[in-house]
Amino acid sequence: MAPVRATGAIVGVAAIFVSVAFSFYICDRRSKSSSLKTRSTSSKKKSRMGLVDAIGNTPLIRINSLSDATGCEIFGKCEFLNPGGSVKDRVAVKIIEEALSSGQLRPGGIVTEGSVGSTAISLATVAPAYGCKCHLVIPDDVAIEKAQTIEALGATVEKVRPVSITHKDHFVNVARRRASEANELMLEQRNKLQLNGGNIKPINVYRSDEDRHSSALSTDCQGGFFADQFENLANFRAHFDGTGPEIWEQTNGKLDAFVAGAGTGGTLAGVSRFLQEKNTKIKCFLIDPPGSGLFYKVTRGVMYTKQEAEGKRLKNPFDTITEGIGCNRITKNFMMAKVDGAFQATDMEAVEMSRFLLKNDGLFLGSSSAMNCVGAVRVAQSLGPGHTIVTILCDSGMRHLSRFHNPQYLSQLGLTPKATGLEFLGIK
Repeated sequence: MAPVRATGAIVGVAAIFVSVAFSFYICDRRSKSSSLKTRSTSSKKKSRMGLVDAIGNTPLIRINSLSDATGCEIFGKCEFLNPGGSVKDRVAVKIIEEALSSGQLRPGGIVTEGSVGSTAISLATVAPAYGCKCHLVIPDDVAIEKAQTIEALGATVEKVRPVSITHKDHFVNVARRRASEANELMLEQRNKLQLNGGNIKPINVYRSDEDRHSSALSTDCQGGFFADQFENLANFRAHFDGTGPEIWEQTNGKLDAFVAGAGTGGTLAGVSRFLQEKNTKIKCFLIDPPGSGLFYKVTRGVMYTKQEAEGKRLKNPFDTITEGIGCNRITKNFMMAKVDGAFQATDMEAVEMSRFLLKNDGLFLGSSSAMNCVGAVRVAQSLGPGHTIVTILCDSGMRHLSRFHNPQYLSQLGLTPKATGLEFLGIK
């Protein structure tokens, strides 16, 4: 995705608006806190009410090998244990619940989203619990098992070629169009309803076979809703209301740092905001993969990547096999983050980390989880021994078999792991 350059003035004004909105949200949240039951409360029940209630309250585990090697206490939040297999389950629930509550989405409506996989899987998992359908648009180069999983969950999958976010056929922009098409169809149907013996009979108004396939519409279409995970602040709220409080409770408030990668920015933003509201001394860090400009935004104040240097700007500058994190634009969710610093990591480090954790801890993790663990070690090295650090184990390696955990694929890219320990991070 090509970077979207913004002037300091524009970013500054946008940040003010976001901060004001956040302040109103905090006030509203506190005023209602006494009357609302949180998911943490419901987790204390012996049983949970359905799929949605099983999301969240994931275990926080000590990653023994990394803790012993660094002299810090390094913990991972096991988000891969959510029903849909990733941290994005939280976001899917929050987005759909808020959309239904606001009337932007109706039961029977179609939720559309552009995703590299995890959010798509989570939406496909959660939507049926709310009586909704899913149409999901993904790049055609993501791990094949992700598309297979989405289809198995009953959602419609539309694959598109990877292009810049500014291109009309970027997967996010296509998903936005699909929601508009569903809403247009709903209006057409309502305008062409016929009374038949006192019954309302919908008329088939498909405009073409292409519409039928690409939008997964039906003659009883209830409209569409674009989830917009990058800009929809329900993403941030899912982690501010859920993940952050859980980490605080599970550590008894005794932690020194939190680190995570950012794609949409929702996890990093929600958790960092909550933790630093509880204790301003808690440091929050970004770990960024190759090709992403967020590291430079945090450390230098400007978006920049090596791929843009010397007139070498590319339509799709990402050169990482890490799926789900990294971005070359500032999203509304990322703007909510309170980050104290950032680290960069390589694909090789992520691959080596995933194999190290599997061998030493029995943790079979996906690419973004491995990258987060690299970040946890970087933070430990930066702060020194004796600190408590938390990161996110986003998903398992099960949905990364064709790429990140495929020896042949890695060999072609020169990423065959060779380390016997943590020497790839300077630890002997």
